[in-house]
Amino acid sequence: MIIIITSRQANSCYFYSLMSFKFPKEEKLKSEKQIKAIFEKGSSITAYPLKLVYLGSSNASTKIQVAVTVPKKNFRSAVHRNRIKRLLRESYRLHKHLIFNKIEGSYACMFLYLGKEIPSFSEIEGSMIKILEKFLKRVNDEEVDT
Repeated sequence: MIIIITSRQANSCYFYSLMSFKFPKEEKLKSEKQIKAIFEKGSSITAYPLKLVYLGSSNASTKIQVAVTVPKKNFRSAVHRNRIKRLLRESYRLHKHLIFNKIEGSYACMFLYLGKEIPSFSEIEGSMIKILEKFLKRVNDEEVDT
């Protein structure tokens, strides 16, 4: 549900949603064991320049835990890697509502940036939306099969 509030003085619209757009600490994947397990046993989805590697998790406190990474091989400068990671986290934060309340169970996810050049936010955002929709479809298909 979206609520639209207009202001006559500022000639602008404000959109408020009932879902929180926060990215709290509980949703961040920090466990080294879980990250290793994701890469060893996880499934992957690609929507260039992003790749999502995910694995079902036994963590009942949150539905999804997310981490982002950018390879040092492609971006030697830490400044560039950190910029891309910020873009990835922001894009996920703004679009997590696409999957957050539509899946059963909990998952640990890792977003990887595969590109060779520094992207714009719009490129990252488009890929993030595609990859989240593919993830939702695949997870729902797996639930139907079992």
